[in-house]
Amino acid sequence: MDSSAHKFYPIHGFDSRQQLETYLSSKPDMVFGDDSIKFPMECFYRVFSEGHIKGDLLIDISIGSLIHHLYTASGYFKQILVLKVSEQCIMELNKWINTHTGAFDWSHIMEYIKCLEGDSDQCQDKDMTLKTAITKIMKCDIDNENLTDPEVLPPADCVISTGMLDLISKDQDDYITNFRKFVKLLKPEGYMILFGVLNTTYAMVGQDKVHVFRYDEKFARKVLTDEGFVIDHCAVQKRTSDSDLIDYEAAMFITAHRE
Repeated sequence: MDSSAHKFYPIHGFDSRQQLETYLSSKPDMVFGDDSIKFPMECFYRVFSEGHIKGDLLIDISIGSLIHHLYTASGYFKQILVLKVSEQCIMELNKWINTHTGAFDWSHIMEYIKCLEGDSDQCQDKDMTLKTAITKIMKCDIDNENLTDPEVLPPADCVISTGMLDLISKDQDDYITNFRKFVKLLKPEGYMILFGVLNTTYAMVGQDKVHVFRYDEKFARKVLTDEGFVIDHCAVQKRTSDSDLIDYEAAMFITAHRE
C-alpha cells in the first residue's frame, strides 16, 4: 500500500465522531468490539483493581475522543487531565461531558463494566464519576518538547496513551522521541500504560486512510526498558475482527513503572 497516500494524524487529523462510530460503537456491523472494547477494558480493569496504580493525577493522551478506557481508572485518581491534538476531539468530548444532544452514546460501555465489576448500582454512577474526575481537557502540540507549552502540567502518577504513539510516529526514532515527551509528564516513580496495535500500516476513518506506524511487541518492550522502565504486565491479543478497514495483526496492552 502506498504510504504517501496516507493522512498523518497530527497534521490532517480525522473525523473523531466517525472514528468512534467505526471502531467503538454498539452498532451490529461494528466488528472490532473484542479488540477495541472488551480486550482493553478487561486489561484496564485487571490492572487498576490490583490497587497498585493510583494517586492524585492521571494524564491521558489518546487518539480521537476515546474515553472508554478511563471509566475504571476514574475510581483510582483524584483528577484526570485529557490532552488532545485537535479541537474537534475536544468539542466531541465536551458534548459528552455536558450531556448535549448528539453526544456519542457510551451506554454499551456501561453494560460491559457491569459484566466486569458485577455491581450494577455502582456502575450507574460510573458516567458521572468519570465526568467529575476529568478536570481539564487541553489541546497539545506533539511537536513541542513540552506538549502543553506554555503551560507546565504537574507531574502525573500515571500516563495513559491509547493509540497515540502509533499514529503520531513515522518511524522508530520518531516513536522513541515522542515516547520521551510523554515520559516527561510523569513523576519519577510514575506508571505508564500503553495500548496499541501491532504490525499495522493504516486505518480507515471515513474516506481517510490514516498512517499507522508499524512495530512489534519486541520493539515496544525495548523502548520501555531502554528508557528505564520495568514492565509489570504485557498482554497481546491476536486480531479477531474480519475487516479491511485496518490491517493490524494484534492488539497490545502494557503497563510499566520507573523505579
